[in-house]
Amino acid sequence: MTRKRFKVAAAVSAVLLAVTACSQGSTTKQPEAGSSQSAGPANIKIAYQQWGPGTVMKTFLTGVKTEYESAHPGSKVEIVPIVASENDYYTKLQLMMRSPNTAPDIVYEDTFLINSDITAGYLKPLDDYIKGWSDWGQFEETAKGAAKGQDGKTYGIPDGTDTRALWYNKQIFQKAGLPAEWAPKTWDDVLNTARTIKQKVPGVTPLNVYSGKPMGEASAMQGFEMLLYGTKDTLYNYDQQKWVVGSQGFKDALNFVKTVYTEGIGPSPKEALDPNMGSRVGSELLPGGKLAIALDGSWLYNNWQSTGPKPWPQWSEVLGQTAMPTQDGGGKGKVSLSGGWTWAIPAKSKSPDAAWDFIKTLQTQQNAAKYATNGAQIAVRKDVASDAGYKESSKSTQFFTDLVSVTVYRPALPEYPKVSNEIITAMESVMTGQSTPDKAAKNYDEAVEGIVGKDKTTTSQ
Repeated sequence: MTRKRFKVAAAVSAVLLAVTACSQGSTTKQPEAGSSQSAGPANIKIAYQQWGPGTVMKTFLTGVKTEYESAHPGSKVEIVPIVASENDYYTKLQLMMRSPNTAPDIVYEDTFLINSDITAGYLKPLDDYIKGWSDWGQFEETAKGAAKGQDGKTYGIPDGTDTRALWYNKQIFQKAGLPAEWAPKTWDDVLNTARTIKQKVPGVTPLNVYSGKPMGEASAMQGFEMLLYGTKDTLYNYDQQKWVVGSQGFKDALNFVKTVYTEGIGPSPKEALDPNMGSRVGSELLPGGKLAIALDGSWLYNNWQSTGPKPWPQWSEVLGQTAMPTQDGGGKGKVSLSGGWTWAIPAKSKSPDAAWDFIKTLQTQQNAAKYATNGAQIAVRKDVASDAGYKESSKSTQFFTDLVSVTVYRPALPEYPKVSNEIITAMESVMTGQSTPDKAAKNYDEAVEGIVGKDKTTTSQ
């Protein structure tokens, strides 16, 4: 979810002005990292993404701020919302982390950016803190791995993960004469269902697959990679430690995108390239009965809870969920992509020990359960995953949790953000008719070779 990149000079100026107005942190001497002693009074800043009308994160952080300040007399926590779409948030956050004058003390860090931000020198390793924290044993190993750098050190504390699948409107399916319990086995099943809806239920968008630059990583991950990993090909060969180019799966995934947009079974390119499309799916199109099928994330129902931007008590009766099938039904038969976010401490934080104390408060079992429930997250703490309140918080919780058994993670390597951008470029050129899938794939291959070096690419899986 990203708008066109703003000019760097303007962005730097705006961010520096906004952050300079914030408190600069206490100069109170802190204990050594990993010390069992709690950090002394300090002013800390915590930065997170504020996107759309949702207030779940703001409400959660405000509650933890009150809890922390009560337990640490004299300390002040400043919550710094970065109002931006996803890719713009990444850019603004990185600009802030470059200087000790603007760096927050805690940042909400997407796991796919951890290694590139480590390479840039933006993040502080947390191992000295973690070794004295008993709660770390409650975190699932896969979640811990997603927060690790290539150097083997941990740079973030996960607060949840997610999976992706197909959401569909049972009422629209009924109008189209389709079954309420839908279980497509191949890509063709998905496309043919969308074609039926187009024919029999006019005025409804049959299928949404995020595509194009304004949607940023949502296009690359929720759109393209959900397709690519359903083929026999992948993005990266871990055995060879090389990026895959020249794959038929890449072309096939682009052909799927082409079909959706050229046949008119998806949104119009203009609508798909709206920077607000991601927000509209959850707060407008699905609740309004204007979209039949959405390839989207496990967190989507967060929009419809009483605390969300579009309360919709009936959503669990109206909407169904089914796994995204592989291309031809082969392999595991279904595919999902997982990501997740972490709480990290910038390398240039002025109060890292106080920041760590705050992260521990964020991640108590009680607070982690509260956020997993209200924020529609898949729990990464074992004690939260077994919590009855969490398990019963949504009718879709078990479905999306079960997809963890087939899920795939993006290559969390320093080069990935640049590779991802080339995926998005290829998608947009195909969806707008500017390029054929074959030509777009060739341009992608050449771009990847330029990013990582030809010797770091392979044509084998």
